[in-house]
Amino acid sequence: MAPTDTAACIDDRVCAPSPAMETVAAPGKVALVLLALAMGGFAIGVTEFAAMSVLPDFAAGLGVDEPTAGHVISAYAAGVVVGAPILAVLGARAPRWLLLIGFMALFAVGNALSAIAPNYEWMLAFRFLSGIPHGAYFGVAALVAASLVPLRLRTRAVSTILLGLTVATVIGVPVATAVSHSFGWRWTFAIVSVLAVITMALVALFAPRDPAHADASPLRELGALKRGQVWLTLGVGAIGFGGMFAVYAYLASTLTAVTGVGPEVLPWVFAMFGLGMMSGNLLGAWAADRYGMKAAGGLLLWSAAALALYPFAAPHLWAMLIVVFLIGGGGGLGSILQTRLMDVAGDAQTLAAALNHSAFNTANAIGPLLGGMAIAAGWGWTSTGWVGVALSLGGFAVWVVARLSGRKTGQSHA
Repeated sequence: MAPTDTAACIDDRVCAPSPAMETVAAPGKVALVLLALAMGGFAIGVTEFAAMSVLPDFAAGLGVDEPTAGHVISAYAAGVVVGAPILAVLGARAPRWLLLIGFMALFAVGNALSAIAPNYEWMLAFRFLSGIPHGAYFGVAALVAASLVPLRLRTRAVSTILLGLTVATVIGVPVATAVSHSFGWRWTFAIVSVLAVITMALVALFAPRDPAHADASPLRELGALKRGQVWLTLGVGAIGFGGMFAVYAYLASTLTAVTGVGPEVLPWVFAMFGLGMMSGNLLGAWAADRYGMKAAGGLLLWSAAALALYPFAAPHLWAMLIVVFLIGGGGGLGSILQTRLMDVAGDAQTLAAALNHSAFNTANAIGPLLGGMAIAAGWGWTSTGWVGVALSLGGFAVWVVARLSGRKTGQSHA
């Protein structure tokens, strides 16, 4: 069954729009809502990815070595994994616009506290706190974005929010890194806190005031966990996304040790990765709206092929720029899986949408872990590419199972 403007409703608010929703039906007003939501994605992207680039700075500032400081990044990811389902369930009865403001408020507080963390232990706690609203924000924002446009355009609407995150990798992270080097690492987190407050204001001004669903409840949201297709879709992301992170986590070290470039070149290569993510996000969303879940399978194979080129490209900077761009394109998987979860979650939309980012951050843990194990085993920095290939193909295998299972339940179209 191909998606249409009226069939296969996401939930009652999409099937029968409320008067509040009708006020944002004009393209200009929809654009303002998407801009507000994307600003939150930009803030989250800066804090998530910049924490890796300024790690040496806050490691020195807190008096710990860099491997120990790396646990701060893991603490943020743990906050995402834990916080997404908890906040989604607890917020089941609240209007979505109010949830978005609340999530950004918590995010602002967490980053402000990170900026004034007195020691390493408190920094761990504050980064965990900062990560708690991450997945829930993206999940609810995706549902709001999808509710504003015809069904055939919803993946592109969702990708607009994730576009904020990808823009952060191209613009926000280099700026945050420069700020950290010039004025101190604490300013990086302080700026993110300000961006979160700006997002709160924009959401308050432009987000539709549709009320919570009359039948919404924590128990209904937990119903998503009973659906096999939800778990399979999450599995595709948790494993398939891991390939990209296996390479990304050790990209700087590979560029230095294998490619032989200096630190002044690193931002340009990371910018190419960000441009690849941006392109993959846009093209992946278009493909998902046109081909449904088939787009996810194609993108996983794309990732496997690009990652297989990585070990051969590593000695040559020009080749690395191209291959890193291609690997970044695999980031388009996020918006595809986000809308897939909307299709298979039934009336448990919020929890399922939020769990997508728990899966994303699970991949962020699995990929670097396995990549680090390969390096520690003596297989070299470029072995992360082969680890990435295995994870991408593992995600593709789960995708195949999801497709075969979906055919039996009539859910393979999305």
